[in-house]
Amino acid sequence: MYNINSILLVLTVSISGVVSQKCYACLDQDENTGKCTTTVENCNYGEDYCLSEIKWGSTPYWEIGAPMQYYISKRCASIDECTATINKYMSNCVRIWWKDWKCAECCKGDRCNYYITLGSSSVTSSIFVTAVGCVFVVALHWFN
Repeated sequence: MYNINSILLVLTVSISGVVSQKCYACLDQDENTGKCTTTVENCNYGEDYCLSEIKWGSTPYWEIGAPMQYYISKRCASIDECTATINKYMSNCVRIWWKDWKCAECCKGDRCNYYITLGSSSVTSSIFVTAVGCVFVVALHWFN
């Protein structure tokens, strides 16, 4: 009636749907509350990491004396997306209050991106933490 390959395929798809990675998801929120800590998405196949992007800058439109604010985005990502995003923001991840900056971090684990560990609540520079995170992500990619 059913061959063993069909049964195994159905079981694999069912199990992978049950144990899939989940990440918090939000887009350009001004703080790590609300959507950023309540909205959870199931990650797609290959998206084994949660990516958080933290930006500090003026409002999207230019205005003299425009207020500075955070823009926090979270989502599922692959190791390649994590590495590319961290590398893209690395030179601009300075976290100086009077200057626009962008940082990114990735973590692996179910809902691991609840907190922003790069310090969006305290604006202090830590290039060491960012560098260690990048080395960790690259090492994971290298050994997998």
